[in-house]
Amino acid sequence: PKVLKEALDDYNGWLEKFLLIASIWVLMLIEVLNSAIESAIDRVGSEEHELSRRAKDLGSAAVLMGILLCLALWTATIYNNIRLFN
Repeated sequence: PKVLKEALDDYNGWLEKFLLIASIWVLMLIEVLNSAIESAIDRVGSEEHELSRRAKDLGSAAVLMGILLCLALWTATIYNNIRLFN
């Protein structure tokens, strides 16, 4: 019935907001961890080492994946909401 549909719409709105906010928080967490990895590696030494380069590259890749996740979630949500208004 109509009441159930309205309740589900409220739930979906809350869930969308939660996922959008959570995606930003996850991205910030990934960025903090990447910064910690880079600081620890820089602290160990300034000489070039394959494992140091790989650790920094993997940290940067994790940040990129987090950005892509946020972009996908925000794009899907915006697209879904625009589609509902048409």
